[in-house]
Amino acid sequence: MSQVGVLLAQASSVETFATKLIDGLALGSIYAILALGFVIIFKSTQVLSFAHGAVAAVGAYLAAYFVTVINWPGRYLEGLPATLRFIISALAAVAVAAVIGMLIERVFIRPMIGQPLFSIAMITIGIDIVLRTVVGDLLGQGGTLDIGSPWGILSLTKIGDIVVPHVFIAAIVTVIIVVIALVLFFRTRMGVAMRATAFDQEAAMAQGISAGRIFALAWALGAVLAAIGGIFSSISPRGFGVTGGTAFFALRAFPAIIIGGLDSIVGAVVGGFTIGIAEIMLGHYLANASGTLGIGFTGLIPYLLMLGFLLVRPYGLFGTEEIRRV
Repeated sequence: MSQVGVLLAQASSVETFATKLIDGLALGSIYAILALGFVIIFKSTQVLSFAHGAVAAVGAYLAAYFVTVINWPGRYLEGLPATLRFIISALAAVAVAAVIGMLIERVFIRPMIGQPLFSIAMITIGIDIVLRTVVGDLLGQGGTLDIGSPWGILSLTKIGDIVVPHVFIAAIVTVIIVVIALVLFFRTRMGVAMRATAFDQEAAMAQGISAGRIFALAWALGAVLAAIGGIFSSISPRGFGVTGGTAFFALRAFPAIIIGGLDSIVGAVVGGFTIGIAEIMLGHYLANASGTLGIGFTGLIPYLLMLGFLLVRPYGLFGTEEIRRV
């Protein structure tokens, strides 16, 4: 190969690497948002919600319904840009998801306080099945509801020689905003009360903190983050609308909280980006080995990483290690 050919190949390789890295960061952003929802609920209530994926699907369905079915608020605000109309519809869906999260906590979780955690986990599995069935029925025979995109699949931003879909940039910016918002929230009085309840529930209650209110807030925040993640996972080119698989996409973020630590906010973000980048990078550079590894091997990458971390660091990178006397 000539020297010019080598330089072109190297440039193409660098450009491809950067493109895949941004793709991995965008996917990792969605995983991080979903993982944060898992962690906030677990950290505050010690409950691992297996209904998280179903709540994400409900949030995505509501956003798609507002945007494409009833065209709200587009029919009333025709002069608004498409991006702003989409954001308003998504925020409305997220608000409804927060109410659903509080209802789940109040109706199903709060009466189980003091009961075995296994029983509560089984309840969240039952909620997951019910919500997924409802979403499936609402989707109907086609099984898909287009969520649209305020940017369009061909709306691209050029960064140097790299072309990036707008939705990727939106996902990365959103996770940054979410993390900053959570940092500021945990410095407020309610945020401090949530941290105190997570650290020692009985001591927090002795100081006059309402555990029930904290639990409801935690489930509301968890549902909000689940809905945001579900919406982004349904927008092209990452997804193809709301489908029956939207709920299962959220569960792909589960390895992120295992890698980062079940009770760590920082760990959820680090774990999300870790599996997102690993999934995209390994999926691309091992594509030629798909005949040996199997066509769907990229879907196994997060779980293989999770298994590796469980063997080496059972409590995750930033999780709190429990020491039990035997």
